[in-house]
Amino acid sequence: MARIQELLSGRDERLDYYQLIAKYPWIIERNQRCILSPDSDGLLCGLFMAQYFDWEVDGFYDGKVMLLKRGINVSDCVFLDMEIYRENIRSIGHHMINYNKRMNLINWGKYNQCIQPNILRNYDGIHDFRLKYLLATIHLLISIVSNKIRIELTEDSVATLFFTDGTFNVLFSYPENVLNWMTFLRIIEEENPLYKIFCANDYTPYKLMLEMDKFFRRRDEISVSRERGDRLRISNTDGSPTNCILNTDGTYLLNEDAVNRIKKFITILEEFTTWKYDDTQWTWDKFDMHKFSKRDFTGQGKRLNGTTFREMIESNPLSWAMTSGDNIEYTLEDPDKLN
Repeated sequence: MARIQELLSGRDERLDYYQLIAKYPWIIERNQRCILSPDSDGLLCGLFMAQYFDWEVDGFYDGKVMLLKRGINVSDCVFLDMEIYRENIRSIGHHMINYNKRMNLINWGKYNQCIQPNILRNYDGIHDFRLKYLLATIHLLISIVSNKIRIELTEDSVATLFFTDGTFNVLFSYPENVLNWMTFLRIIEEENPLYKIFCANDYTPYKLMLEMDKFFRRRDEISVSRERGDRLRISNTDGSPTNCILNTDGTYLLNEDAVNRIKKFITILEEFTTWKYDDTQWTWDKFDMHKFSKRDFTGQGKRLNGTTFREMIESNPLSWAMTSGDNIEYTLEDPDKLN
């Protein structure tokens, strides 16, 4: 197996943000509606875009269930922290998508409104899985929009921005790849607000561990059995909805305890980042529910190869992610349709 340094040789390009924004101008437009992945990364993205661009959080999607505010068309929303394989849907995510770039299996037109770092660098699972994007969507999002408006980050943000998507775990586990992505995102340049967090903060390893410990303790204080405090759980492992209550008018609201827990977590995010939470920008009831089928290759006893990947693409999945070198999790519009 090639050493990581060999794989990274010659891959020192830097993202042209002005070109990216010109192609996807909606990412810096004000007063957009959005649908979040219901975990720390999605919640951070929602809080961030609500703070700086007055975006409204109108739904949540976890690959099995989608809750969307009644009366809102999904094509009017931006999915944050999830790639959607539909040409009329705007989305931004960071998972490994392509299996083999030498096989033209994906209809890239269906991703023409998707901002995705692995796609930007033409990375695939066969040749580049060890080089995949290892940071979170929020890091990409901050880097993009800071080219349009001034973003101020305090050093207190470090625990939040290192916690999300396990960023603190990958920094020293995969330093060569992380450094390469920091170069690509231009985090190593002082103009990027993340420079203060990754490159120029005063945290010693001990002080950083204390900050992370404080954040974990705050998160754990609001966790309950089977529900971590940093996630809004809207489905069970088998795909059945949870924490969703049917109203008499046919809409759904989220369980009050679940909402209170996640609001407490958002308050923690607000405290560490200074991004203000405005309850009027977030929807917690009057949802329509969409139930989908989430599958994976391992669970079906399938071997991941060109043939099985083609079969998955031909099933027209709504979203998918290559979760390991030999497995893909994907979502089909069954029994419900997106619109």
